[in-house]
Amino acid sequence: MMKSFGDMVKHAQKVQRQMSELQEQLKDERFDASAGGGMVKAVVDGKQMLKELTIGKDAIKDGDVELLEDLIITAVGEAQRASETHMNEALGKLTGGFKLPF
Repeated sequence: MMKSFGDMVKHAQKVQRQMSELQEQLKDERFDASAGGGMVKAVVDGKQMLKELTIGKDAIKDGDVELLEDLIITAVGEAQRASETHMNEALGKLTGGFKLPF
């Protein structure tokens, strides 16, 4: 238990510093997912930003644009979910499970 307002401020500053460090780490992490048996691969960073998208030749050979769009959406969505799950776990450890509004 904190003894004074000063202790509370110091703790808040420590958590803020740790949050900044975590955000830096997250932007350097990578999460990938694929769809269509590997025809489409997406890579996102720890903040769910798309960093790479690879489309295999087999994905475009039949000219099925709708299928390709679905594969892209699926791969990107899966990679983003993996990244978000990791981010939430890391933030939960930092905040003691307290949900932050972002």
